[in-house]
Amino acid sequence: MSRIGRMPIAIPAGVTVEIAENNKVTVKGPKGTLERVIVPEMELKMEDGQLTVARPNDLKRMKSLHGLTRTLIHNMIVGVTDGYEKVLEVNGVGYRAAKQGKVLTLSLGYSHPVEMTDPDGIEAVLDGQNKIIVKGIDKEKVGQYAAEIRDKRRPEPYKGKGIKYADEHIRRKVGKTGKK
Repeated sequence: MSRIGRMPIAIPAGVTVEIAENNKVTVKGPKGTLERVIVPEMELKMEDGQLTVARPNDLKRMKSLHGLTRTLIHNMIVGVTDGYEKVLEVNGVGYRAAKQGKVLTLSLGYSHPVEMTDPDGIEAVLDGQNKIIVKGIDKEKVGQYAAEIRDKRRPEPYKGKGIKYADEHIRRKVGKTGKK
């Protein structure tokens, strides 16, 4: 049995979970509303403030979808109550970030500034000139947008210049040495 899949999902106060036909799950909370269509084979049951996910049989596909389904629904509930955020750091001489409206402008040593527009439901907030905080209620979209920002200039292993996650460790390499 899936250890994660069999755990019940507690539904906090102020959050409503609706399950429509074809396992369309709608979660409403203080921060917004999220919708997702879950695999129709999974059985979702609401019982006294808890949601449980059950699988119909022990086929390999069902076993792998069991924990995933439970985690996706749990992430939706956490998203509408607390929200998600990813912190990125811009490191390097002359590298900086600026925000104007919904447009994030990055100066990353290219001949032109890189401009990125915030997707719907996601907000990039600046903390100084070298810290970008990506916030939103959908964990997938927050992670994807943060990854797209990081891809504009990945950190390099010699000086550590580029955009990295705040909790990311860059493995450093030793540079060239002079002739003897």
